[in-house]
Order: sequence, then structure tokens, then C-alpha cells
Amino acid sequence: MIAIYPGSFDPITLGHLDIIERSNKLFDTVVVGVLCNPNKTPMFSVKKRMEQIHQSTQHLSNIKVDSFTGLTVEYAKLLNAGVLIRGLRVLSDFEKELQMAHTNKTLWEGIETIFLATNKEYSFLSSSIVKEIAKFGGNIDHFVPSNVAGDIYHYYNSDHQ
Repeated sequence: MIAIYPGSFDPITLGHLDIIERSNKLFDTVVVGVLCNPNKTPMFSVKKRMEQIHQSTQHLSNIKVDSFTGLTVEYAKLLNAGVLIRGLRVLSDFEKELQMAHTNKTLWEGIETIFLATNKEYSFLSSSIVKEIAKFGGNIDHFVPSNVAGDIYHYYNSDHQ
């Protein structure tokens, strides 16, 4: 079965990677789908985020990295994927994700959403927190894969501030 783990991954964190690694054991193929959201101004281009994810998941055999625009359900139909993977950190994530799962199900009966609770060591972690810490010169090495940390440090040490 094909499963999709959709998100912006700007940047991918060790929490995301944990969900990817655990999903890798559950499904034949896991597609990490990088959402192109025109309403957001990301730190990294879609191409760069895909490169970061690819580098961070090289040790996994059944992971594919792709990008998409539009509704996740339509992307799932296109790939003939039957499952969406969503990570949960805190109770507020559950409320939002459950609403989205119900909405997706009304858009396409053929999709199921699987929730994976994050490991407790990453329960506080988000891409936004990583960017905030890095922006003010904090150490993010224990929050993101090393290749991504380098990219983030470079971003904030260049003219992007």
C-alpha cells in the first residue's frame, strides 16, 4: 500500500524524520509530499526542501520524495494512495488533524488517515520553533538533520534576515 506523508517540511525536523522512519515500517511505499502552498513564504524552495528530505531519508528503502499543489486528496488519488499519515504532538494537533481527516474523507471515500503520536522527545518540536531559535543564533543541531542545520545556519548568516 502507498501512503503519503504530506507537509510543508520547511524545514524537515527530527520529529518529521521520526514519523517517516516509523511509517517506513508500516507501508510498502511512503511518499513524502512537499506541499507547494502559495499562501506561505517558505525559508527554502520546494526543490531545496525535497533535496533535504531525500538526503535525510537515504537510509530508508521505500521512501519517495515528491511535491504537489492543491488538495492532498487529489494528490492521493493521482498516486493511487489509500493512506495519509499525520503526526500528532499535542492535543490541539489532534483537533485540527481530526477535522482535516473528516474533511478529506468527505472529499474522497477511498482515503484513510493514520495518526502517529510523536515520540515524547519531539513533542514540542515544530519547524517554526526551529526557525525562531536559529534566527536568534541558537543551536538547532539536535532538532534537525545535520544537512538541514547547515542549510539553516547558512540562510540566517546570509542576506535573508
